[in-house]
Amino acid sequence: MATLSVKPGQRFTVPDWHTNADLISADAESQRSASHRVRQETRALRNETNNQAKWDEHDNQTRLTERISSVNRWKETLDKCLADIDEEIDALAKVKEAAERALQAKNLSLDVAIECLTLRESRRAIDVVRDPVEDELHKEVKVIDKAKRELQQRVNEAFEQLCHLQEARQQLSFDHRGKMEALEIDRVCLSLSVNSPNISFKVNPTRVPNGSTAVDEWEQNSQYNKDHAEAEMKASTKLREVIMLAIAQTNNELEAQRVATEFALRKRIRDMERAYDELKWQEQNTLEEIAEMEEDIRRLEEDLRRKMQDLKVAHTRLETRTYRPNVELCRDQVQYGLTDEVHQLEGIIRALKLKLAEAQDALDALYRQLYRIQTDIGYKANSLVLDNKCMDSRRKLVVPAEKFVPEVDTFNRTTNRAPSPLKNGQLELA
Repeated sequence: MATLSVKPGQRFTVPDWHTNADLISADAESQRSASHRVRQETRALRNETNNQAKWDEHDNQTRLTERISSVNRWKETLDKCLADIDEEIDALAKVKEAAERALQAKNLSLDVAIECLTLRESRRAIDVVRDPVEDELHKEVKVIDKAKRELQQRVNEAFEQLCHLQEARQQLSFDHRGKMEALEIDRVCLSLSVNSPNISFKVNPTRVPNGSTAVDEWEQNSQYNKDHAEAEMKASTKLREVIMLAIAQTNNELEAQRVATEFALRKRIRDMERAYDELKWQEQNTLEEIAEMEEDIRRLEEDLRRKMQDLKVAHTRLETRTYRPNVELCRDQVQYGLTDEVHQLEGIIRALKLKLAEAQDALDALYRQLYRIQTDIGYKANSLVLDNKCMDSRRKLVVPAEKFVPEVDTFNRTTNRAPSPLKNGQLELA
């Protein structure tokens, strides 16, 4: 009889089957609900981050634009300030040149006054009086000297003020270059977008670079540079007015330069002549000392040669006595005497050699000193020639002042050339 085969394994009940189906359905509902919630949150996050990124980018674009405008305003301000300070430097340099020309123009008049005083020194007997003419000449010299000192002071002040203006201009120029570079950089940043070819991730881009300043410091620095330049320009304008007034006043006074220049030159020549005579005396004495030292060295060398010969004799005697036969080879008084003589001669020779070396050093030092003296004599002789030429030149100025163009500036001892507006150094004080 046939039987029904039964499949082995666990069998579930119908309720279990329904329960499992309900569980799967519930899990599906739960997963769909969770997925729906995540999708909604994702959409909300995307909208929020997109809006935030757009607004941040827009705000920074606005900030960059405002910063560019602010920097550009300061750049334009510095442009104007630089132009103004350049004009002021040029104006002050021209006024300084005018003061230097006015200072130089006083030289001929002073030379004429000095020549008059010098000529009047040739008066004799009762005519050598302090008359009104001489009083006026001395007063003229004092007035001219005062005018020259004032003009020289104004030239020095103008030179110093030019240095201050150049310093202020350098600060402005440095600030201006910085703002030009900053404008270029910020404009490049403003032009960047997601489609720009040169964008990339950077290492630690949010770091604060060394040397960073606050906005207030940046503003204060530019304001200080501007205020400093304006203050220097104001001081320069005032100085120009003072210099022009000084030039006008001195042009109405009598001739240039003080007789002290001539007296100082004479004193210098006298001092130079005394120094020259002293050096010649030192040269003569040094030559004599060299001659004596050379003679002493010659005698030392002669004594040294004689002592060497004496030492050879003593050595020879000692060596020869070593050949005495048998018992005759004794250490007698002669042996002791010769030995002492050798030691004594060796000591004398050492002392003579030391003294000879010392004498040679002294002679070398004398020769070096003689070279220095002779060199200095050459310098003094040249200086005397030049100073005497200066004296001669100061007495040749007989041409009227309006036709006179000096070859050499007697005030500065320099060639009479137009001074450079910015690089010209201060004139030497009288």
